[in-house]
Amino acid sequence: MATGRGRLLQQHWRGLQALRLPPGGVGAAPGPAGFSLRQCAGRGRLRAESTAERSVSLDSMPSEVLLKIFCNLDAVTLLCTGCVNRRFYHLANDNFLWIRIYSAAFSPKRSNWKVNSVEKTTGSVNVLSVKDKEAGYWKKEYIAKQRARVRAALAQVLKPVNPYTGLPVKTKEAVRISGLGWVIILREKNGKEYIMEHIDLSINDSSVTIMWYGKTWPRLATLSTLDLCGVTPVFMDQSKTPSKNGPRWHSLIAKYNLSNLTESTMIGGDRLLRIFCLCPGLLVGLWKREEELAFVMANLHFHQLVEKSTLGSATVPYELPPHTPLLDDNPEYGLHGYQLHIDMHSGGIFYLCGTFRNLFTKKGYIEDGYVKIVVISFKNNTEHLPLIGKVGLSWRTDIFDGCIKSCSIMDITLLDEYGKPFWCFSSPVCMRALGPSDGPSFLGQTSCVDYVDSEGKVHVELVWIKETEEYFIVSLVLYLRIAKINRWFGTAY
Repeated sequence: MATGRGRLLQQHWRGLQALRLPPGGVGAAPGPAGFSLRQCAGRGRLRAESTAERSVSLDSMPSEVLLKIFCNLDAVTLLCTGCVNRRFYHLANDNFLWIRIYSAAFSPKRSNWKVNSVEKTTGSVNVLSVKDKEAGYWKKEYIAKQRARVRAALAQVLKPVNPYTGLPVKTKEAVRISGLGWVIILREKNGKEYIMEHIDLSINDSSVTIMWYGKTWPRLATLSTLDLCGVTPVFMDQSKTPSKNGPRWHSLIAKYNLSNLTESTMIGGDRLLRIFCLCPGLLVGLWKREEELAFVMANLHFHQLVEKSTLGSATVPYELPPHTPLLDDNPEYGLHGYQLHIDMHSGGIFYLCGTFRNLFTKKGYIEDGYVKIVVISFKNNTEHLPLIGKVGLSWRTDIFDGCIKSCSIMDITLLDEYGKPFWCFSSPVCMRALGPSDGPSFLGQTSCVDYVDSEGKVHVELVWIKETEEYFIVSLVLYLRIAKINRWFGTAY
Protein backbone atom coordinates (compact mmCIF):
# COMPACT_ATOMS: atom_id res chain seq x y z
CA MET A 1 0.00 0.00 0.00
CA ALA A 2 2.80 2.46 0.96
CA THR A 3 4.85 1.60 -2.13
CA GLY A 4 1.86 2.18 -4.41
CA ARG A 5 1.06 5.53 -2.79
CA GLY A 6 4.70 6.65 -3.13
CA ARG A 7 4.77 5.76 -6.83
CA LEU A 8 1.61 7.84 -7.41
CA LEU A 9 3.14 10.84 -5.64
CA GLN A 10 6.28 10.58 -7.75
CA GLN A 11 4.23 10.53 -10.98
CA HIS A 12 2.25 13.56 -9.80
CA TRP A 13 5.48 15.46 -8.99
CA ARG A 14 6.99 14.67 -12.41
CA GLY A 15 3.84 16.02 -14.06
CA LEU A 16 4.20 19.29 -12.19
CA GLN A 17 7.90 19.54 -13.14
CA ALA A 18 7.00 19.01 -16.78
CA LEU A 19 4.92 22.19 -16.69
CA ARG A 20 8.03 24.11 -15.60
CA LEU A 21 6.09 26.97 -14.09
CA PRO A 22 8.14 30.18 -13.75
CA PRO A 23 9.09 31.44 -10.32
CA GLY A 24 6.42 34.12 -10.46
CA GLY A 25 3.72 31.48 -10.57
CA VAL A 26 0.66 31.67 -12.77
CA GLY A 27 0.80 34.49 -15.30
CA ALA A 28 4.62 34.97 -15.15
CA ALA A 29 6.95 34.79 -18.14
CA PRO A 30 6.77 31.46 -19.92
CA GLY A 31 9.42 28.81 -19.38
CA PRO A 32 11.18 26.69 -21.92
CA ALA A 33 7.99 24.87 -22.72
CA GLY A 34 6.89 28.05 -24.56
CA PHE A 35 3.48 28.73 -22.96
CA SER A 36 1.85 29.98 -19.77
CA LEU A 37 -1.56 29.22 -18.24
CA ARG A 38 -2.76 32.73 -19.13
CA GLN A 39 -1.87 32.08 -22.74
CA CYS A 40 -3.77 28.79 -22.58
CA ALA A 41 -6.81 30.61 -21.26
CA GLY A 42 -6.52 33.20 -24.01
CA ARG A 43 -6.33 30.53 -26.67
CA GLY A 44 -9.40 28.84 -25.20
CA ARG A 45 -11.28 32.12 -25.30
CA LEU A 46 -10.29 32.70 -28.92
CA ARG A 47 -11.33 29.17 -29.79
CA ALA A 48 -14.74 29.71 -28.09
CA GLU A 49 -15.23 33.01 -29.90
CA SER A 50 -14.40 31.49 -33.26
CA THR A 51 -16.83 28.62 -32.52
CA ALA A 52 -19.57 31.12 -31.62
CA GLU A 53 -18.96 32.97 -34.86
CA ARG A 54 -19.30 29.75 -36.83
CA SER A 55 -22.55 28.66 -35.01
CA VAL A 56 -25.77 29.52 -36.83
CA SER A 57 -29.03 30.25 -35.01
CA LEU A 58 -32.37 29.19 -36.48
CA ASP A 59 -33.55 32.78 -36.65
CA SER A 60 -30.52 33.82 -38.70
CA MET A 61 -31.16 31.26 -41.42
CA PRO A 62 -32.24 32.52 -44.86
CA SER A 63 -35.97 32.52 -45.49
CA GLU A 64 -35.58 29.97 -48.28
CA VAL A 65 -33.98 27.48 -45.87
CA LEU A 66 -36.65 28.06 -43.22
CA LEU A 67 -39.43 27.56 -45.77
CA LYS A 68 -37.80 24.29 -46.79
CA ILE A 69 -37.85 23.20 -43.15
CA PHE A 70 -41.45 24.39 -42.67
CA CYS A 71 -42.53 22.23 -45.63
CA ASN A 72 -42.07 19.17 -43.41
CA LEU A 73 -44.38 20.42 -40.63
CA ASP A 74 -48.01 19.43 -40.15
CA ALA A 75 -50.78 21.99 -39.75
CA VAL A 76 -50.76 22.06 -35.93
CA THR A 77 -46.98 22.47 -35.70
CA LEU A 78 -46.98 25.10 -38.44
CA LEU A 79 -49.58 27.16 -36.58
CA CYS A 80 -47.54 26.92 -33.37
CA THR A 81 -44.37 27.91 -35.26
CA GLY A 82 -46.11 31.06 -36.46
CA CYS A 83 -46.45 32.15 -32.82
CA VAL A 84 -42.65 32.30 -32.22
CA ASN A 85 -42.04 35.80 -33.59
CA ARG A 86 -43.09 38.21 -36.31
CA ARG A 87 -40.75 36.76 -38.94
CA PHE A 88 -41.88 33.18 -38.32
CA TYR A 89 -45.50 34.33 -38.45
CA HIS A 90 -45.13 35.75 -41.95
CA LEU A 91 -43.14 32.74 -43.15
CA ALA A 92 -45.67 30.30 -41.66
CA ASN A 93 -48.43 32.11 -43.59
CA ASP A 94 -46.83 31.25 -46.92
CA ASN A 95 -49.46 30.04 -49.39
CA PHE A 96 -47.17 27.37 -50.88
CA LEU A 97 -46.90 25.71 -47.45
CA TRP A 98 -50.62 25.72 -46.79
CA ILE A 99 -51.80 24.73 -50.24
CA ARG A 100 -49.79 21.52 -49.89
CA ILE A 101 -51.52 20.79 -46.58
CA TYR A 102 -54.92 21.80 -48.00
CA SER A 103 -54.52 19.65 -51.13
CA ALA A 104 -53.39 16.63 -49.15
CA ALA A 105 -56.40 16.89 -46.84
CA PHE A 106 -59.18 17.90 -49.24
CA SER A 107 -58.11 16.92 -52.76
CA PRO A 108 -60.74 14.65 -54.39
CA LYS A 109 -60.05 10.93 -54.49
CA ARG A 110 -59.21 9.49 -57.92
CA SER A 111 -58.97 6.02 -59.34
CA ASN A 112 -55.47 4.55 -59.71
CA TRP A 113 -55.62 4.38 -63.51
CA LYS A 114 -55.91 8.15 -63.94
CA VAL A 115 -54.44 9.61 -60.78
CA ASN A 116 -51.60 12.09 -60.61
CA SER A 117 -49.32 12.22 -57.62
CA VAL A 118 -50.20 14.58 -54.79
CA GLU A 119 -47.03 16.55 -55.53
CA LYS A 120 -48.03 17.04 -59.20
CA THR A 121 -51.57 18.02 -58.28
CA THR A 122 -50.31 20.41 -55.62
CA GLY A 123 -47.79 21.87 -58.03
CA SER A 124 -50.40 22.60 -60.67
CA VAL A 125 -52.71 24.16 -58.11
CA ASN A 126 -49.80 26.23 -56.77
CA VAL A 127 -49.17 27.81 -60.16
CA LEU A 128 -52.85 28.61 -60.70
CA SER A 129 -53.97 29.61 -57.22
CA VAL A 130 -51.08 30.93 -55.16
CA LYS A 131 -49.83 33.94 -57.05
CA ASP A 132 -53.14 35.81 -57.06
CA LYS A 133 -53.98 35.17 -53.38
CA GLU A 134 -52.92 37.26 -50.41
CA ALA A 135 -50.60 35.75 -47.82
CA GLY A 136 -52.42 33.45 -45.43
CA TYR A 137 -55.34 32.80 -47.80
CA TRP A 138 -54.86 29.04 -47.95
CA LYS A 139 -54.26 28.84 -44.20
CA LYS A 140 -57.65 30.49 -43.64
CA GLU A 141 -59.25 28.17 -46.19
CA TYR A 142 -57.79 25.11 -44.50
CA ILE A 143 -58.93 26.22 -41.04
CA ALA A 144 -62.40 27.10 -42.39
CA LYS A 145 -62.75 23.64 -43.94
CA GLN A 146 -61.61 21.97 -40.74
CA ARG A 147 -64.08 24.05 -38.72
CA ALA A 148 -66.85 23.06 -41.14
CA ARG A 149 -65.89 19.42 -40.61
CA VAL A 150 -66.11 19.90 -36.83
CA ARG A 151 -69.47 21.64 -37.21
CA ALA A 152 -70.85 18.76 -39.27
CA ALA A 153 -69.60 16.15 -36.80
CA LEU A 154 -71.12 17.97 -33.82
CA ALA A 155 -74.41 18.46 -35.68
CA GLN A 156 -74.72 14.70 -36.05
CA VAL A 157 -74.03 14.14 -32.35
CA LEU A 158 -76.56 16.82 -31.31
CA LYS A 159 -79.28 15.66 -33.71
CA PRO A 160 -81.27 13.38 -31.30
CA VAL A 161 -83.60 15.52 -29.17
CA ASN A 162 -85.28 14.72 -25.86
CA PRO A 163 -89.07 14.85 -26.48
CA TYR A 164 -89.71 16.11 -22.94
CA THR A 165 -87.23 19.00 -22.88
CA GLY A 166 -86.72 19.72 -26.59
CA LEU A 167 -82.95 19.76 -25.95
CA PRO A 168 -80.20 17.58 -27.47
CA VAL A 169 -79.77 14.26 -25.69
CA LYS A 170 -75.99 13.99 -26.21
CA THR A 171 -74.78 17.44 -25.16
CA LYS A 172 -72.39 15.89 -22.64
CA GLU A 173 -70.91 13.63 -25.34
CA ALA A 174 -70.53 16.58 -27.72
CA VAL A 175 -68.60 18.48 -25.04
CA ARG A 176 -66.30 15.51 -24.54
CA ILE A 177 -65.46 14.68 -28.16
CA SER A 178 -64.95 18.33 -29.13
CA GLY A 179 -62.58 18.99 -26.23
CA LEU A 180 -64.77 21.94 -25.28
CA GLY A 181 -63.74 24.02 -22.29
CA TRP A 182 -64.41 27.54 -21.07
CA VAL A 183 -62.20 30.46 -20.12
CA ILE A 184 -62.75 33.94 -18.75
CA ILE A 185 -60.65 36.84 -20.00
CA LEU A 186 -60.24 39.59 -17.42
CA ARG A 187 -59.27 42.86 -19.07
CA GLU A 188 -57.68 45.74 -17.19
CA LYS A 189 -58.39 49.39 -17.97
CA ASN A 190 -54.94 49.71 -19.55
CA GLY A 191 -55.69 46.80 -21.93
CA LYS A 192 -53.74 44.06 -20.14
CA GLU A 193 -55.48 40.67 -20.23
CA TYR A 194 -55.60 37.68 -17.87
CA ILE A 195 -56.86 34.39 -19.32
CA MET A 196 -58.11 31.89 -16.72
CA GLU A 197 -59.03 28.26 -17.43
CA HIS A 198 -62.07 26.83 -15.66
CA ILE A 199 -61.36 24.90 -12.45
CA ASP A 200 -64.61 23.00 -11.86
CA LEU A 201 -67.37 21.86 -14.19
CA SER A 202 -70.71 20.22 -13.39
CA ILE A 203 -73.30 19.17 -15.98
CA ASN A 204 -76.92 19.29 -14.84
CA ASP A 205 -80.15 18.13 -16.52
CA SER A 206 -80.47 21.21 -18.74
CA SER A 207 -77.46 23.39 -17.98
CA VAL A 208 -73.76 23.41 -17.19
CA THR A 209 -72.17 25.21 -14.22
CA ILE A 210 -68.55 26.38 -14.58
CA MET A 211 -66.31 27.67 -11.77
CA TRP A 212 -63.14 29.76 -11.63
CA TYR A 213 -61.18 30.50 -8.46
CA GLY A 214 -57.58 30.80 -7.30
CA LYS A 215 -55.03 32.91 -5.45
CA THR A 216 -53.78 35.02 -8.36
CA TRP A 217 -56.76 37.24 -9.19
CA PRO A 218 -55.86 40.73 -10.42
CA ARG A 219 -57.11 43.63 -8.31
CA LEU A 220 -60.77 44.40 -8.95
CA ALA A 221 -60.16 48.17 -9.07
CA THR A 222 -57.94 47.76 -12.15
CA LEU A 223 -60.41 45.61 -14.13
CA SER A 224 -62.94 46.86 -16.67
CA THR A 225 -64.55 43.88 -18.44
CA LEU A 226 -64.86 40.10 -18.31
CA ASP A 227 -65.26 37.97 -21.45
CA LEU A 228 -66.70 34.46 -21.26
CA CYS A 229 -65.45 32.26 -24.11
CA GLY A 230 -65.74 28.66 -25.19
CA VAL A 231 -62.41 27.08 -26.16
CA THR A 232 -61.87 24.11 -28.50
CA PRO A 233 -58.89 22.67 -30.39
CA VAL A 234 -58.68 24.16 -33.88
CA PHE A 235 -58.37 20.68 -35.38
CA MET A 236 -60.55 17.92 -33.92
CA ASP A 237 -59.53 14.28 -34.23
CA GLN A 238 -62.23 11.95 -32.87
CA SER A 239 -59.73 9.09 -32.57
CA LYS A 240 -57.56 11.01 -30.11
CA THR A 241 -58.13 12.76 -26.80
CA PRO A 242 -58.28 16.54 -27.45
CA SER A 243 -55.10 18.31 -26.35
CA LYS A 244 -54.97 21.68 -24.58
CA ASN A 245 -51.41 22.35 -25.74
CA GLY A 246 -52.13 22.88 -29.44
CA PRO A 247 -53.77 25.83 -31.20
CA ARG A 248 -57.24 26.56 -29.83
CA TRP A 249 -60.29 28.39 -31.09
CA HIS A 250 -61.97 31.04 -28.90
CA SER A 251 -65.71 31.64 -29.27
CA LEU A 252 -67.06 34.66 -27.39
CA ILE A 253 -70.26 33.83 -25.50
CA ALA A 254 -70.88 37.00 -23.51
CA LYS A 255 -69.10 40.18 -22.41
CA TYR A 256 -69.69 41.65 -18.95
CA ASN A 257 -68.94 45.08 -17.50
CA LEU A 258 -67.43 44.69 -14.03
CA SER A 259 -68.46 48.23 -13.08
CA ASN A 260 -71.96 46.73 -12.73
CA LEU A 261 -71.00 44.98 -9.48
CA THR A 262 -73.17 47.32 -7.43
CA GLU A 263 -75.85 47.06 -4.75
CA SER A 264 -78.50 46.70 -7.47
CA THR A 265 -76.90 43.49 -8.79
CA MET A 266 -76.10 41.95 -5.37
CA ILE A 267 -78.41 38.99 -4.70
CA GLY A 268 -77.06 37.57 -1.45
CA GLY A 269 -74.12 36.84 0.81
CA ASP A 270 -72.83 35.18 3.95
CA ARG A 271 -70.25 36.03 6.62
CA LEU A 272 -67.34 35.73 4.16
CA LEU A 273 -68.51 37.13 0.84
CA ARG A 274 -71.22 38.81 -1.23
CA ILE A 275 -72.48 37.52 -4.57
CA PHE A 276 -73.51 39.57 -7.61
CA CYS A 277 -75.52 38.41 -10.64
CA LEU A 278 -74.70 39.80 -14.10
CA CYS A 279 -77.05 38.88 -16.96
CA PRO A 280 -76.80 36.45 -18.67
CA GLY A 281 -76.13 33.85 -15.99
CA LEU A 282 -72.84 35.07 -14.45
CA LEU A 283 -72.28 34.97 -10.70
CA VAL A 284 -69.37 36.92 -9.16
CA GLY A 285 -68.30 36.45 -5.53
CA LEU A 286 -66.39 39.19 -3.68
CA TRP A 287 -64.66 38.82 -0.33
CA LYS A 288 -66.34 41.12 2.19
CA ARG A 289 -63.14 42.30 3.86
CA GLU A 290 -60.97 43.11 0.83
CA GLU A 291 -63.71 43.67 -1.79
CA GLU A 292 -61.66 41.50 -4.17
CA LEU A 293 -62.63 38.61 -6.44
CA ALA A 294 -63.20 35.28 -4.68
CA PHE A 295 -64.74 33.23 -7.50
CA VAL A 296 -66.64 33.47 -10.78
CA MET A 297 -69.46 31.08 -11.72
CA ALA A 298 -71.04 30.85 -15.18
CA ASN A 299 -74.37 29.08 -15.76
CA LEU A 300 -75.05 28.11 -19.39
CA HIS A 301 -78.27 26.56 -20.65
CA PHE A 302 -78.02 23.52 -22.96
CA HIS A 303 -79.99 25.27 -25.74
CA GLN A 304 -77.43 26.13 -28.47
CA LEU A 305 -74.67 25.67 -25.86
CA VAL A 306 -72.23 23.82 -28.12
CA GLU A 307 -72.89 26.16 -31.05
CA LYS A 308 -72.35 29.29 -28.94
CA SER A 309 -69.18 27.81 -27.44
CA THR A 310 -67.59 26.66 -30.70
CA LEU A 311 -68.91 28.58 -33.73
CA GLY A 312 -68.31 32.19 -32.74
CA SER A 313 -65.03 34.11 -32.93
CA ALA A 314 -62.85 35.66 -30.25
CA THR A 315 -64.60 39.04 -30.72
CA VAL A 316 -68.04 38.23 -32.20
CA PRO A 317 -70.54 35.81 -30.56
CA TYR A 318 -72.26 33.09 -32.56
CA GLU A 319 -75.42 34.39 -34.18
CA LEU A 320 -78.43 32.09 -34.00
CA PRO A 321 -79.93 31.17 -37.39
CA PRO A 322 -83.07 33.17 -38.31
CA HIS A 323 -86.35 31.64 -37.21
CA THR A 324 -89.05 31.16 -39.87
CA PRO A 325 -92.57 31.48 -38.44
CA LEU A 326 -95.11 28.78 -39.28
CA LEU A 327 -98.47 30.09 -40.41
CA ASP A 328 -101.59 29.15 -38.44
CA ASP A 329 -105.21 30.19 -38.92
CA ASN A 330 -106.00 30.02 -35.21
CA PRO A 331 -107.00 33.50 -33.99
CA GLU A 332 -104.97 32.99 -30.80
CA TYR A 333 -101.93 31.53 -32.51
CA GLY A 334 -98.86 31.83 -30.28
CA LEU A 335 -100.86 31.98 -27.05
CA HIS A 336 -101.37 28.26 -26.40
CA GLY A 337 -99.63 24.88 -26.47
CA TYR A 338 -96.58 25.84 -24.37
CA GLN A 339 -94.61 23.37 -22.27
CA LEU A 340 -92.40 24.43 -19.35
CA HIS A 341 -89.55 22.50 -17.76
CA ILE A 342 -88.11 24.14 -14.62
CA ASP A 343 -85.18 23.13 -12.39
CA MET A 344 -83.88 24.76 -9.21
CA HIS A 345 -80.57 23.35 -8.03
CA SER A 346 -77.09 23.99 -6.67
CA GLY A 347 -74.00 21.87 -6.12
CA GLY A 348 -75.60 18.79 -7.70
CA ILE A 349 -78.64 18.96 -5.40
CA PHE A 350 -82.04 19.55 -7.05
CA TYR A 351 -84.65 21.43 -5.02
CA LEU A 352 -87.26 21.40 -7.79
CA CYS A 353 -87.65 19.53 -11.07
CA GLY A 354 -91.01 19.93 -12.78
CA THR A 355 -92.65 19.79 -16.20
CA PHE A 356 -95.90 21.59 -17.04
CA ARG A 357 -97.75 20.93 -20.31
CA ASN A 358 -100.57 22.57 -22.26
CA LEU A 359 -99.94 26.05 -20.90
CA PHE A 360 -102.00 28.79 -22.51
CA THR A 361 -103.19 32.34 -22.17
CA LYS A 362 -105.68 34.72 -23.85
CA LYS A 363 -105.53 38.06 -25.60
CA GLY A 364 -107.09 39.66 -22.53
CA TYR A 365 -103.94 38.79 -20.55
CA ILE A 366 -101.80 41.05 -22.73
CA GLU A 367 -100.68 44.08 -20.72
CA ASP A 368 -97.69 46.48 -20.75
CA GLY A 369 -96.00 44.59 -23.61
CA TYR A 370 -96.21 41.20 -21.88
CA VAL A 371 -98.53 38.22 -22.08
CA LYS A 372 -99.20 36.46 -18.77
CA ILE A 373 -99.11 32.65 -18.48
CA VAL A 374 -100.12 31.19 -15.12
CA VAL A 375 -98.26 27.93 -14.44
CA ILE A 376 -99.13 27.45 -10.74
CA SER A 377 -102.17 29.31 -9.41
CA PHE A 378 -102.24 30.71 -5.89
CA LYS A 379 -105.95 29.84 -5.61
CA ASN A 380 -105.51 26.15 -6.52
CA ASN A 381 -103.94 24.27 -3.61
CA THR A 382 -103.57 21.07 -5.62
CA GLU A 383 -101.00 22.75 -7.89
CA HIS A 384 -98.68 23.88 -5.07
CA LEU A 385 -95.28 22.19 -4.99
CA PRO A 386 -92.65 21.77 -2.23
CA LEU A 387 -88.96 22.55 -2.59
CA ILE A 388 -86.98 19.51 -1.48
CA GLY A 389 -84.28 20.13 1.14
CA LYS A 390 -82.79 23.34 2.48
CA VAL A 391 -82.33 25.78 -0.37
CA GLY A 392 -78.85 27.26 -0.67
CA LEU A 393 -76.24 28.12 -3.28
CA SER A 394 -72.96 26.25 -2.81
CA TRP A 395 -69.68 28.04 -3.55
CA ARG A 396 -66.04 27.04 -3.27
CA THR A 397 -62.56 28.50 -3.53
CA ASP A 398 -59.13 26.94 -3.01
CA ILE A 399 -59.25 28.06 0.65
CA PHE A 400 -62.87 28.21 1.81
CA ASP A 401 -66.28 26.90 0.81
CA GLY A 402 -69.78 27.70 1.92
CA CYS A 403 -73.49 27.88 1.13
CA ILE A 404 -75.57 31.05 0.77
CA LYS A 405 -79.07 30.52 2.11
CA SER A 406 -82.19 31.00 -0.02
CA CYS A 407 -80.19 31.25 -3.28
CA SER A 408 -80.02 28.69 -6.10
CA ILE A 409 -79.69 28.24 -9.86
CA MET A 410 -82.90 28.36 -11.91
CA ASP A 411 -83.08 26.66 -15.33
CA ILE A 412 -86.08 27.50 -17.52
CA THR A 413 -86.89 25.67 -20.77
CA LEU A 414 -90.09 26.86 -22.44
CA LEU A 415 -91.17 25.02 -25.61
CA ASP A 416 -93.68 26.24 -28.17
CA GLU A 417 -96.59 24.15 -29.46
CA TYR A 418 -94.25 22.40 -31.95
CA GLY A 419 -91.85 21.33 -29.19
CA LYS A 420 -89.14 23.84 -30.19
CA PRO A 421 -87.24 25.82 -27.52
CA PHE A 422 -88.90 29.23 -27.30
CA TRP A 423 -87.27 30.77 -24.21
CA CYS A 424 -84.34 29.22 -22.33
CA PHE A 425 -82.01 30.49 -19.62
CA SER A 426 -79.95 29.41 -16.62
CA SER A 427 -79.33 32.01 -13.94
CA PRO A 428 -78.66 32.48 -10.21
CA VAL A 429 -81.75 33.61 -8.28
CA CYS A 430 -82.41 34.48 -4.66
CA MET A 431 -85.54 34.60 -2.50
CA ARG A 432 -86.75 37.96 -1.22
CA ALA A 433 -89.09 38.26 1.75
CA LEU A 434 -92.57 39.66 1.05
CA GLY A 435 -94.21 39.41 4.48
CA PRO A 436 -96.94 37.22 6.02
CA SER A 437 -99.26 35.35 3.69
CA ASP A 438 -102.94 36.30 3.45
CA GLY A 439 -104.01 32.68 3.01
CA PRO A 440 -105.62 31.12 6.13
CA SER A 441 -103.97 27.76 5.56
CA PHE A 442 -100.43 29.14 5.68
CA LEU A 443 -98.61 30.05 8.84
CA GLY A 444 -95.18 31.06 7.55
CA GLN A 445 -93.60 33.99 5.77
CA THR A 446 -94.05 34.60 2.06
CA SER A 447 -91.04 35.04 -0.24
CA CYS A 448 -90.64 35.61 -3.96
CA VAL A 449 -88.11 34.85 -6.67
CA ASP A 450 -87.92 37.15 -9.71
CA TYR A 451 -86.00 36.95 -12.96
CA VAL A 452 -86.04 39.42 -15.87
CA ASP A 453 -84.29 39.50 -19.25
CA SER A 454 -84.98 40.90 -22.72
CA GLU A 455 -87.44 38.10 -23.61
CA GLY A 456 -89.55 37.73 -20.50
CA LYS A 457 -89.99 37.58 -16.73
CA VAL A 458 -90.51 34.85 -14.14
CA HIS A 459 -92.29 35.48 -10.83
CA VAL A 460 -92.40 32.77 -8.15
CA GLU A 461 -94.08 33.09 -4.74
CA LEU A 462 -93.20 30.70 -1.92
CA VAL A 463 -94.48 30.16 1.60
CA TRP A 464 -92.41 28.81 4.48
CA ILE A 465 -94.28 26.07 6.35
CA LYS A 466 -93.12 26.03 9.96
CA GLU A 467 -94.48 22.58 10.81
CA THR A 468 -92.60 20.77 8.04
CA GLU A 469 -89.78 23.35 7.71
CA GLU A 470 -89.95 23.56 3.94
CA TYR A 471 -90.86 26.00 1.19
CA PHE A 472 -93.96 25.55 -0.93
CA ILE A 473 -94.37 27.20 -4.34
CA VAL A 474 -97.85 28.70 -4.28
CA SER A 475 -97.59 30.77 -7.47
CA LEU A 476 -95.53 30.55 -10.66
CA VAL A 477 -96.20 33.01 -13.48
CA LEU A 478 -94.40 33.64 -16.78
CA TYR A 479 -94.51 36.98 -18.58
CA LEU A 480 -93.52 36.71 -22.24
CA ARG A 481 -92.72 39.78 -24.30
CA ILE A 482 -95.25 40.37 -27.06
CA ALA A 483 -92.42 41.45 -29.38
CA LYS A 484 -90.82 38.00 -28.91
CA ILE A 485 -94.13 36.21 -29.64
CA ASN A 486 -94.74 38.30 -32.76
CA ARG A 487 -91.26 37.60 -34.13
CA TRP A 488 -91.52 33.90 -33.39
CA PHE A 489 -95.03 33.22 -34.69
CA GLY A 490 -95.43 36.01 -37.25
CA THR A 491 -98.36 37.48 -35.36
CA ALA A 492 -99.24 41.13 -34.72
CA TYR A 493 -100.53 41.31 -31.14
